[in-house]
Amino acid sequence: MGRSFIGLNWGHLYCCCHLVGQLGLDDPGWPHSHSWPLVLAAGAGQEVQTENVTVAEGGVAEITCRLHQYDGSIVVIQNPARQTLFFNGTRALKDERFQLEEFSPRRVRIRLSDARLEDEGGYFCQLYTEDTHHQIATLTVLVAPENPVVEVREQAVEGGEVELSCLVPRSRPAATLRWYRDRKELKGVSSSQENGKVWSVASTVRFRVDRKDDGGIIICEAQNQALPSGHSKQTQYVLDVQYSPTARIHASQAVVREGDTLVLTCAVTGNPRPNQIRWNRGNESLPERAEAVGETLTLPGLVSADNGTYTCEASNKHGHARALYVLVVYDPGAVVEAQTSVPYAIVGGILALLVFLIICVLVGMVWCSVRQKGSYLTHEASGLDEQGEAREAFLNGSDGHKRKEEFFI
Repeated sequence: MGRSFIGLNWGHLYCCCHLVGQLGLDDPGWPHSHSWPLVLAAGAGQEVQTENVTVAEGGVAEITCRLHQYDGSIVVIQNPARQTLFFNGTRALKDERFQLEEFSPRRVRIRLSDARLEDEGGYFCQLYTEDTHHQIATLTVLVAPENPVVEVREQAVEGGEVELSCLVPRSRPAATLRWYRDRKELKGVSSSQENGKVWSVASTVRFRVDRKDDGGIIICEAQNQALPSGHSKQTQYVLDVQYSPTARIHASQAVVREGDTLVLTCAVTGNPRPNQIRWNRGNESLPERAEAVGETLTLPGLVSADNGTYTCEASNKHGHARALYVLVVYDPGAVVEAQTSVPYAIVGGILALLVFLIICVLVGMVWCSVRQKGSYLTHEASGLDEQGEAREAFLNGSDGHKRKEEFFI
């Protein structure tokens, strides 16, 4: 519409343009608007008042003109490009997102659905009287961030560092990015770039990893004012940490006898997981009856000749693992108690202690015996003179005594 209606003699107007931003769902946590009342005096009994509002992209806005002492004058609502949306309740612009909700002597209200960035700007509510009166309600459209995109720079390996990047390509205002690991915030480095009316935001984080971190969860969180209070967009990234393998052999039974069937299982871990398991028996070949299939080795109909040390081996590009199992096949009638690694360790320690005590006792006995023998020899040497005299007297004979032989050794 032009301004050709200036000069028409119509009544007083109280025109209030009220723009209400709404989300698709009525969330009580959503701050629908920030209002700044604007008042313009327009003669006796006339004033124009409006409120600015902020709405999220994709939301709904209502533009309301409140009329005071309306007498049928022409009311026009225009968009920021000054295109007439409605002329006295009649649609003037073929944009179905704008709908006339109410046209009455007190109020004109239109509804804008699916708000877009291009809808942003000042909306004019105009009354054509002797003087044209209007006021502008400014619509601000915010853009909520989508779920962040998380990527890893290069494959993580145990003992090294991993670098993750988090990207939100579109938000308004620029989103704030945060990293979390085990509910603890990680310190990242953020950067942003303006692309027209929106912002692209990125953040990177680096930290050391070990094999226990494989499968851990890292969260990148994005927030800005376009989201309801307390809400955020998150993306979880599952850590993929590669590491060298480990191997351990589990036996189907603890004690095996001749004729039994034994199944050995090689429990392997590693990332990437080893795809081939090799079974061996020391420097000898596996028994002809043995069946090796992947992680299991089956030994049916055991005999004493099957005794030996069996090994399973696994490898990946980060290392090699080997596990041992000593097989002892007992006679069918032998009484054997099943042993585990823990009792063997305890018994071994006790035996070592007993051997040590016995050695100490033997050393003490030998030392004491040596000391006693030395004392005896010393005493024997000191008594030789008296003993010699006695033997000499006996050999020479003495009156009043019986003949007697004495031997000193």
